[in-house]
Amino acid sequence: MNDWSQPEATPSNSTDAAFASPLGATSWGDGFSHDPGFLASQEELRCMLFNLAQSATPTRAPSPDTEEQDATQLRDRGQTPTRPVLSNPRRIEYLKNYVGQVAPWLDMFDSQCTFRVQIPALARSFPALLNAILAISARQMERKEGIQDSFDSLELYQEAIRLLSPLLQMRDPKVVAACVLLCCLEMMSARAQDWHRHLEGCAALFDAFQMNGFSEGLLQAVFWCYARMDLCGALISDGTQSTLLRPSKWLAPGCHEDAAAQLFKAAQSPDMHANYAVYLCAKSCELVADRTQFVELAVQNDCAGEAFNRRWMRLWGDLQNWLDNRPPELLPINTTTTKPFPHILFLQWAAISSNQLYHTACILLLNLMPKSIKLQPTPAMSALWHARRICGISLANPHHGCLNNAIQPLWIAGRLFSHVSEHTIIVELIRHIEAETGWGACWRIRDLELAWGYQVSRSDRTMDRPRFPVTG
Repeated sequence: MNDWSQPEATPSNSTDAAFASPLGATSWGDGFSHDPGFLASQEELRCMLFNLAQSATPTRAPSPDTEEQDATQLRDRGQTPTRPVLSNPRRIEYLKNYVGQVAPWLDMFDSQCTFRVQIPALARSFPALLNAILAISARQMERKEGIQDSFDSLELYQEAIRLLSPLLQMRDPKVVAACVLLCCLEMMSARAQDWHRHLEGCAALFDAFQMNGFSEGLLQAVFWCYARMDLCGALISDGTQSTLLRPSKWLAPGCHEDAAAQLFKAAQSPDMHANYAVYLCAKSCELVADRTQFVELAVQNDCAGEAFNRRWMRLWGDLQNWLDNRPPELLPINTTTTKPFPHILFLQWAAISSNQLYHTACILLLNLMPKSIKLQPTPAMSALWHARRICGISLANPHHGCLNNAIQPLWIAGRLFSHVSEHTIIVELIRHIEAETGWGACWRIRDLELAWGYQVSRSDRTMDRPRFPVTG
């Protein structure tokens, strides 16, 4: 039985300031995230997910015949032909864009390319999933092309939710995949606290159905796509929040967190080693949030004295072991020593972001390092060294998904730099990410300018403009 008082599955106040950029949301407002229809549909889906999660444990077991009959009726309702929201040529355009531009974001840590290959095939006979695919693709094109007042994505988003409503009782991976796609759509363009509200619904769903990073097949790929978004939310909170779904819930049932390293290692997969970096970065956010609650609210959570030292040392050791035990696929193929940032090139998609998350986690821990701990001086003991490598990885690697996932690491790293030339490169890099991918990123420029204490001028932004990798 689930304890719904736990933070991993509890709705939060939508006005939570921890998730709000000081100067607003995205760099340009296209009206989508403020549309009354979008806000109503977002809340409808969120409530449906929570209601489903809270009723996940039945009071009595249904008979096999009744259970099979109900499942068949629900499945038939999900496959009932519906009037297409778009003309066929427009649908084809969005499908092509999904395969070429959007699916690589979602498959970044999945060499099997589940979102590019398997999910579109399943969507052919599952209209709710098809509309979710079309919606996220349309939203990406609207963002990238700067469309301000006409949103195919909103109609598709609402149609996907309408079709999902009678199907949520099915423990069907296609339903979960559609929900995660819609969450990603919100994350792309809404204010941080808005998509955080949707993440809560997904967290409750995963928790109630005991889906985790070691679930089989499609659900594993869908879970890790969700987990990266959950980690993004924790990073945005700047030390005030852990992930909604606590990292312990990411592991296989019955696995203690002390055995996490062995669990990931047993998978014998570069993808899972990359996912292990996501997990360790989430553990770092958890430790930072716990420490903040102890210091500011006197919460008793093993964040004092020797207990805190042991937690810090264990996590720092796990991070260094992750680095030392990387499979060949996650190693850089070339590192160029340039100023102010090195260029570090990887061949595999998962290698790019997992290494960047390792450096991000190290910065979080070094900012929290107990004064009583004395370690041998190495480059890894310098937060600035990690920050330079975060920037260098983004400068050298063009993969769209990894650029999107770099936004929060670049913000964490960027605050450590003091020279205008470094600031200029980071600002241009963030602008490049939004222009190339359509992903809302430039709100972080304003946050960095607040941290630096000045606004980067137009002349600074164009001075010695860096050459970014060509994407596409």
